[in-house]
Amino acid sequence: MMKIVIFGATGNTGLCSLEHAVQKGLKVRVFVRDATKVPEKFKGKIEINVGDVTNSEQVSKAIEGTNAVVVVLGTRNDLKPTTLFSQGIKNIINGMKKHKVELISVCLSAFLFYEPEKVPPVFKDITEDHRKMQNLIKDSGLKWISVFPPHIAEERHSIVTVKHDESPGRTISKYYLAEFLVDCLDNPEHYQRVCGLTSV
Repeated sequence: MMKIVIFGATGNTGLCSLEHAVQKGLKVRVFVRDATKVPEKFKGKIEINVGDVTNSEQVSKAIEGTNAVVVVLGTRNDLKPTTLFSQGIKNIINGMKKHKVELISVCLSAFLFYEPEKVPPVFKDITEDHRKMQNLIKDSGLKWISVFPPHIAEERHSIVTVKHDESPGRTISKYYLAEFLVDCLDNPEHYQRVCGLTSV
């Protein structure tokens, strides 16, 4: 049985990925800053590691003994300059190599499909760190899947489109995005590819 660790499991999309992974019957470990944000219904069903993604030792410990990693890091509505994503993914990649874990899916942003000068100014700083993050992933040699979602919607949708290296639309349901981040780990056609998603 696959055992995964989810980084960012208490965010909006992260919680949906956690729910899907548990329903799928996977063994799940989460890496969170605050254990109190893990819903009670998951207590006893998952492992909870508390730490900071910028702490390499804590990250490495969270990866040890797993088969795959799901990264759904976010800063919520904080759009200030940050190195959280690039520093975090650097620690995650190093931890994966140390513990011989190859599979990783990462949630980034559809703004990475844009030329840098065309990214809306309010998102430029976050997108720049996402770009650094993606470059580190591409150079890692791991079996990575990078997901560049557009606007993430709260609704459940029924028709979903996935394309490599382009954005097929303007909106993706958080539920389908979350499920894809888990399910793509079993699908070699997505390995070392950038995936654009949309749903209606």
